[in-house]
Amino acid sequence: MDKQLEVKLNQKINEVADKSDEIFKIIKSLDELKTHSDSFGYGIIIGRLYNSFYYQCRRILKRNPTSDEFNEFLDVLSKKQKEILNSLKLS
Repeated sequence: MDKQLEVKLNQKINEVADKSDEIFKIIKSLDELKTHSDSFGYGIIIGRLYNSFYYQCRRILKRNPTSDEFNEFLDVLSKKQKEILNSLKLS
């Protein structure tokens, strides 16, 4: 993965914890989905990171990510999932 892209992705993972109040507000505002708040909250986080990954690829690399880069993104998420959940106290 391009180093600039990796740095941005790691910054976004850290920013997710800073936005936990917003995420919990979204979870609480959707009563029906609140039953599975861990899954739902994690989905919001992953959505934000996925969006950021694509945006940063277009901004930094001036193109969409390749399938190899996307697989590297998934590897980063896999390695960081406990950290993400722990930082948001969703686990």
